[in-house]
Amino acid sequence: MNPLLQFSGLPRFDEVKPQHVVPAIDELLAAGRAAIEAAVRARPTWEEFVAPLEDANERLGRAWGQVAHLHAVMDSPPLREAYNAALPKVSQYWTELGQNLQLFQKYKELARSAQFTALSPARRKIVENALRDFRLGGAELPLEKKQRYAEIQEELAKLSAKFSENVLDATNAFSLVIEEQKRLSGIPADVLQAAREAADKDEKQAVGKPRWKFTLHMPSYLPVMQYADDRSLRERLYRESATRASEFGRPDWDNTALIARIVELRRELAALLGYASYAEVSLEPKMAHSPAEVLGFLDDLGRHARPFAEKDAAELRSFARSELGIEELAAWDVPYASEKLRLKRYAFSDQEVKQYFPEEAVLQGLFRVAQALYQITITPSQAPVWHEDVRFFEIRDASGAAANAVIGHFYMDLYARDTKRGGAWMDDAITRRRKGAAIQTPVAHLNCNFSRPLGSPAGGKPALFTHDEVLTLFHEFGHGLHHLLTRVEDLGVSGINGVEWDAVELPSQFMENFAWEWDVLRHMTRHVDTGASLPRELFDKMIAAKNFQSGLAMLRQIEFAEFDMRLHSEFDPTSGRSDPASPRTAQELLEQVRDRVAVLKPPAFNRFANSFSHIFAGGYAAGYYSYKWAEVLSADAYSFFEENGILDARAGQRFRDEILAVGGSRPAAESFRAFRGREPRVDALLRHNGMIAA
Repeated sequence: MNPLLQFSGLPRFDEVKPQHVVPAIDELLAAGRAAIEAAVRARPTWEEFVAPLEDANERLGRAWGQVAHLHAVMDSPPLREAYNAALPKVSQYWTELGQNLQLFQKYKELARSAQFTALSPARRKIVENALRDFRLGGAELPLEKKQRYAEIQEELAKLSAKFSENVLDATNAFSLVIEEQKRLSGIPADVLQAAREAADKDEKQAVGKPRWKFTLHMPSYLPVMQYADDRSLRERLYRESATRASEFGRPDWDNTALIARIVELRRELAALLGYASYAEVSLEPKMAHSPAEVLGFLDDLGRHARPFAEKDAAELRSFARSELGIEELAAWDVPYASEKLRLKRYAFSDQEVKQYFPEEAVLQGLFRVAQALYQITITPSQAPVWHEDVRFFEIRDASGAAANAVIGHFYMDLYARDTKRGGAWMDDAITRRRKGAAIQTPVAHLNCNFSRPLGSPAGGKPALFTHDEVLTLFHEFGHGLHHLLTRVEDLGVSGINGVEWDAVELPSQFMENFAWEWDVLRHMTRHVDTGASLPRELFDKMIAAKNFQSGLAMLRQIEFAEFDMRLHSEFDPTSGRSDPASPRTAQELLEQVRDRVAVLKPPAFNRFANSFSHIFAGGYAAGYYSYKWAEVLSADAYSFFEENGILDARAGQRFRDEILAVGGSRPAAESFRAFRGREPRVDALLRHNGMIAA
């Protein structure tokens, strides 16, 4: 049996092979089309029309989700070939579905019927979302425009997949083997050990003489940028990272033309639908109402952050000149000088803190927070996995009528490897829903790119996480809890489904706050050598340094978000013909944004956009602002816990009931008001970033 066609339990990741992909997807596409044919003949009721169609599409979505997940975490030439062979078929199916005028009419009939008012609020929301999505999917377009819309969607899917593959291939293609130990000055011992082990595993290198291998994967790249005294080494790695998938590398991995084509196609798609820009299309299902509102929001945040960022930059330049002998601070000096300044000012380093965060202690501390807040238990469990590093856990309810019932499962894939795309993310594997008398248990994937344990399993050291990585883990776990703790029983708005994109980061950014609390950290730290907990003195230094360079950090995010929004709202590559001041390429637009926003400008060769997968290969096109938008919500939500007790179970229950449990069954603004009792305020975000007095 094809494992991609088995839906009775957990995914059979250990059995899936590339040759399973196309046959399974073909079969599920045929079943989906048969369901569509039946649906257009059915009466416009939930039971006869919506539910059967939802069932068929869920099976396709689950199978394709497994394929897409493996493509992201276990990429290989055969799997990539199978994925790309099936991708156009899947894209075509969803486009056909979104443009089916008969289905659109059925939903309209259902919305006008007497049954609609009798439906649950969750089901009414699903119908309303469907009507919106049919309009955005081109259902009302004339036939010739529908065909063009379908062609655009198929090409965009291919281009996005290629963009991501190019970034991964360009990242994997570079490695630097160092043989002179003097060039390694400043780099922490555990990073050197990992580099030594990486070089030893490389069969191309001769055995015997010590060598250290560095790559562009974050666990290798970031420590070099922070700690390496060799400025030329930092410059080399920075240049290689900043020019990935650009004209400075292999032509077949250059994303420049892909970016131009993606933006062009998105503009055309928006015009087909009657919108002035792709940003307007993107914002239809979001909380923000217009590109102008988003740009105004970013501009307002930027005004608050700029004085702090300018002060940060001036201090860093002065310190680099007087203490490090660096007259002109370059981009590859910024992480290094920042770490030295932090060490001088606060008398601790990231590397010192890292020794207190072994993986197991961190996980237990993370779970302790969730268990205390939401009255759940989290324990290890067993399931088929895609790699030996992957761990699997189950969540049980610890209170109420459903006490001890399993309510969710999640996988954790924490370490970086060559077959995994960069970054950290959560994906849903199975979504909670009612199926007859039974409830389908939700399942999530939590993926990171942290350093793996060093040495042999018997005598090595555990994986150690920086505090930034701890924050990342809390962030992704927040997404996971949003998906897993839902109580909604209808697929379309269960978990993270149907949640406005600019609100989906609320639970994730909310969770990050707990990783700054003493009552949390003291229970989740254990020095890797001594076993001692994090000293209060060191914690106090971390808190003092929490907002170190927060102005620079905020402006950097605003830079990315403004570039994204302007690229998809006002950028016109043809305008430069009549107006020489108008940007003609995405890179020129990015430079204009940097001129306006940045206080530490990257060098001219920096090609950040060429690896900006969030907006060109992810779901964040005209949506990257969501991180800051949702951070306003999350900081304000967390202030309720600051007022009532950080681990207060009643506050946690309220957050679970009003935010996590409801999923997308009501607008996010309503959920926030139900939790906080008022509209959101920006004050908490500014206070958390040290930009207004506490």
